[in-house]
Amino acid sequence: MLKFIYKRFSYGLLVIFGVAIVVFGIFHALPGDPVAMMAGQRTDVSTRDAITKELGLDKPVSQQLVLYLNDLSPIAVYEDTKENQETYEYKKLFNVGENAVVFKFPYLRRSFQTNKKVSEILVEHFEGTFWLTLAAMIFATSVGILMGVWAALNQNKFIDHFMVTSSVLGVSIPSFVASIFCAILFADVLSAYTGLEITGQLWVTDAIYGRQLVLKNLILPAFTLGIRPLAIIVQLTRSSMIEVMSQDYIRTARAKGLTKNAVIFKHALKNALNPVITAVTGWLASLLAGAFFVEMVFNWKGLGLVTITAVYNLDFPVVMGATLLVAAIFVIINMFVDILYAAIDPRVRLE
Repeated sequence: MLKFIYKRFSYGLLVIFGVAIVVFGIFHALPGDPVAMMAGQRTDVSTRDAITKELGLDKPVSQQLVLYLNDLSPIAVYEDTKENQETYEYKKLFNVGENAVVFKFPYLRRSFQTNKKVSEILVEHFEGTFWLTLAAMIFATSVGILMGVWAALNQNKFIDHFMVTSSVLGVSIPSFVASIFCAILFADVLSAYTGLEITGQLWVTDAIYGRQLVLKNLILPAFTLGIRPLAIIVQLTRSSMIEVMSQDYIRTARAKGLTKNAVIFKHALKNALNPVITAVTGWLASLLAGAFFVEMVFNWKGLGLVTITAVYNLDFPVVMGATLLVAAIFVIINMFVDILYAAIDPRVRLE
C-alpha cells in the first residue's frame, strides 16, 4: 500500500511539474503588460522598475521559470531577508551561504488586477465550485445508477429505448448550451412554478439574520452541470448490468432462491459498478471544465467565474494558479480512486 501511494504521489508531482511548465510557457507567450496592469498606465518610471524587478521580468525567461518553480515548491531557496519573510511567509530550515533553505506553502504570487494573493483569491472562490461540483456529481451518480439499472432490467422495452435516447441527447449537449437553455426554461419561463432564479449564491448575507444558506440557488446550476455525467453513467450502468446479469454466478444466486432485489443489488450491481466508478472520476475533469461555463451563465461565485474574469483581464497569475490547483485536485482524486477501485474489485491489486 505504501509503495503504491509513493509511486502515485511521485507520478502526481511529475504531472504538476509538467503542467506548471506548460502553463508558464503559454501565458508568457501571450500579449500583455503585467507592470502596466499592476501600476497603471500613468505611473512613474521608478515604480515600474520596482514592479519589474519584483516580478523578475528583468531576467531571461529561463530564469523566470526557475523562480516561478521555486515559488511553487514547498522546499525552496531564498535570500533570508525580512522582505522575503513577509512575502513568502516561510519557516527557515537551514542556511546556505547568504541564502536559506525554507519550508512554505506554495506561493502563487499576486493578482495583476487587485494585488491580492492568488492563494487567497482561490480559497475564497473554491467553496462555491466545490459544493456545485459535489452536488452535480451526487445527483448524476445516484440518479444515473438507478436509471441505468431500470433500463437494464427492462432491456429492449420502451423505457430502455427512452433512457438510451435521452442519454445520447444529454451527452451531445455542451454545458454552456444546457446552462442557457435551463436558465431560460426553469428560471424565466417556468419561474412562477419552480421558484428558481437565474443568478444567486449558496450563501447570502441578510441585514438581520446575517449569513444564510440558500440551497435552492444550488439546484439549477447543479442540475445543469450534472446532465452530461448523468447520461454517461446511465449508459455505463445499463451496459454493465446487462453483461453481469448474464453471468453464471447470477444464475446460481437465483437458483439458490435469493430474492430479485438481493440478486440485483447485492450481487449484480456491486460488480457492475467498477466502470461506473472509473467514469465518475474521469468526469470530474469535465465537470470542472463545464463548471466554468455554468458559473459564468448563472453568475455563480466560484473558480470558474474568477478564472474566466482573469482571462478577460489578462490576469495571468490567477489563471495559472487556478490551473495548477485543478491539476493538484485531479492527482489527489485519482490516487484515492485507484485505492477505492482495488477495494471494490478484489481482482485489482495495488502495485
